Formats: sequence, structure tokens, C-alpha cells
Amino acid sequence: MGGLHDEGHTVAGWTGCAVATVGTAVIGVGVCGWRPGIWLGMALTAAAVVVTWILHLAGWGKPPGVRPAGQHPLGVRDRSARQGHAGCAGCRLAGRRAARAPATAVPESASEPAGAGADMPA
Repeated sequence: MGGLHDEGHTVAGWTGCAVATVGTAVIGVGVCGWRPGIWLGMALTAAAVVVTWILHLAGWGKPPGVRPAGQHPLGVRDRSARQGHAGCAGCRLAGRRAARAPATAVPESASEPAGAGADMPA
């Protein structure tokens, strides 16, 4: 089961998490009495978002959804990041517009209105 799921562990994610953790710890020190710590911690926490976004755009993040099994390890770089990811807000903010994946057609027999048969016992 280890290779069947994608937990999203990436260099961008772990780095952003580490910077945000340090930022919130510094905010905590600021609350306890070192007043500049509040502002420094808030700046570090905001920097975590920027650092994560930059690393994502550099290919150290992941696109939305599940990646192929070969791309699950932490140090694997995403080569498709330069073109942008379909449905990715970070790529859209950077001006990278990926082509949207074509919608798959659903056969008529499989399409059923939402809630149809919901009152029927199984």
C-alpha cells in the first residue's frame, strides 16, 4: 500500500512548513514578552507562503491531485511546472496557464440525476 497513495510530501511543502513553524514559534515568544517577536513572526509566517510558492514554481512542489507513483519520493522534481498546472491557483497567479484536461464524456445510461433513487431501499 506504500506506493498506492500520494501524501504530497515535497521540498516546497516541507520548507514552507518549517518556515511557518519557526514563524509561529517567534510569534509565541513575542506574546510572552518580546514584542518585536510578534511582528518578526508574522513576517516569517507570510514569508512561508512566498517561499512555498517560489519553490512550487521552480518545480519542487506538486500539481493538484495524485502524482504518478514514480514521482512520490521527496526529492523528485516536477518537470511540468514551467508550463503551469491545470487547476493550480499558484500557477495562475504566476501567469502560467496550463491547457485544461479534456472533459471525459459520460455514457447516457450512466448519467443519472442527482438524488435519483435516493429514497429507494437497497
